[in-house]
Amino acid sequence: MGNKPYIIELEKIGNPSLGYITVAEFQKNIPFEIKRVYYLYDIPSSAKRGGHAHKELQQVLIAISGSFDVVLKDGNSVKIITLNKPDKGLLINYNIWRELENFSSGAVCLVLASDIFKEEDYIRIYEDFLDSIE
Repeated sequence: MGNKPYIIELEKIGNPSLGYITVAEFQKNIPFEIKRVYYLYDIPSSAKRGGHAHKELQQVLIAISGSFDVVLKDGNSVKIITLNKPDKGLLINYNIWRELENFSSGAVCLVLASDIFKEEDYIRIYEDFLDSIE
């Protein structure tokens, strides 16, 4: 798959009797400077989110509660990754189409982004995405 999305292990500190804290840090386990943080929540299980690619933005998606599927498309293949652990993040580089679906009840998706919101960085039509990677 182009730009190879992959799972990042986030630092997990604690134990079952006291609970855990998970840490995401630039240059330690996040490969970019974090310039924007947002989260998705109260999403109906039948809803789909995402449905776009980015020209330059990198993101790490983390299921901090519940679970959801991330459908990744590079123009040649489709990969589905289920996120369901708060100490695992999915790094998605630019030029990868992403869709989020199958949200469990109470799911929360935390997103760490390499830049602030810029509409001009989005590719929102799949055919335009395919044209951009040829």
